[in-house]
This record gives sequence, C-alpha cells and structure tokens, in this order.
Amino acid sequence: MIRIMPSILSADFCRLGEEIKRVENAGALHFDVMDGHFVPNISFGFPVLKATRKATDAFLDVHLMISHPLDYAKRFVDAGADQITFHLESESNVGATVAQIKGMGCRAGIAIKPSTPAAAVMPYVQDVDQILVMTVEPGFGGQTFMSSMMDKIRLLRSLADQINPNLDIQVDGGINYVTARVAIDAGANVLVAGSFIFDQENPAEVIDRLLLLDQEYR
Repeated sequence: MIRIMPSILSADFCRLGEEIKRVENAGALHFDVMDGHFVPNISFGFPVLKATRKATDAFLDVHLMISHPLDYAKRFVDAGADQITFHLESESNVGATVAQIKGMGCRAGIAIKPSTPAAAVMPYVQDVDQILVMTVEPGFGGQTFMSSMMDKIRLLRSLADQINPNLDIQVDGGINYVTARVAIDAGANVLVAGSFIFDQENPAEVIDRLLLLDQEYR
C-alpha cells in the first residue's frame, strides 16, 4: 500500500496547526530535522515535534539529517516520533542507533544520500522498518527529482522481497504526479512531498490524487 507523507518543512509555520489539518487525510507527517553540520541548513527540533504531536494523532515520521543521531534519538521518541530515520553517512554507529530506536518501541529507518550506493545499506535491510532513498541532496526543499536513484530502489526492493517483505522504501525529494509514478514503479511505497502539497490551494486533493496511484499497481 502506498503512503503519502507531507513534509512540514514546506508548511506555513505561522499557522502550523491549520496546515496540519489541511493534510490530515494523509494520516502521516514527515518531519525533517537538520543540524547545520550534517547538512548546510538548520530546521527545527524537539519543541516543534512536541507541538506537532499535541496537534495531531497522525503518524510522525522523523528524518534526522544530523551528525550524531544516536545522541538524540531518545529525545525524539520522547517528543512523539513514531518512526525515526537516520543517515547511514552519519557519525553514529548504525547498529547501535537502530537498536536504541527499536528498543524504545519506535520504528527505525536508514536513509542514504544520492552519492551512497545501495550496496552500502543492504546489510541492514533485514533489521530496519524503512529505507529512505533520497531523490535529492538532503538539506533543502524544492529540488529536482533524480530519476537515476530508481536503480537503487529496484535493487533494494528485490532484496527486501526475499528477506524483509514488510520493508518500506521511502523516497524524498521532487515528488509530483509524474515522479510519484516513476518511484512507485521502481518499488517505492512511501512518498514524501513538501512544496508540491503545501503550496497548493487544496493540499488534501493533491494527497487524494497521489493515493489513487496505488490502484494502478494492484
């Protein structure tokens, strides 16, 4: 089943509560955390996540674009995260970080940058709930979708079908109606979209149209 996760990085923070309600039909929100070190940008952290948790019962998918996720994972779980995805390229031990996240009853995911080969994350396919294949360079919204990343998704989906059929493969960056089809065809089942959803007059309608793509692949 396809899931759509609106990225609140593209929401209007002057009225965040209203923005969350505008996309509630997705049933999930994507929460990008940037530390200004792992990526050249800074976004938000625990207080915003806590406020978001109070405003919605939606599934909160936290994407840590930070250098030391192991040092902060517990605080994000305590702030309301339902899933934490951290980068393979971070400075924390991958196995220890996955174990800590899952040990707190939270779903764990690993993300890879465009320059990181699929082979680097393959050893963890059986251990995690999600792998995020970045289809743009992490750190900024509004970038162009990299179709060259689809080969990674195909490889990971093929492996997951053999050893972890329940693995979610998420794509983040440049998603619209056209690129969503490309990603789903390659094997992705979770799509993150920011400006494409929040910049529309009726974001709920955009989400519904993206969800309808699921029917094309049944």
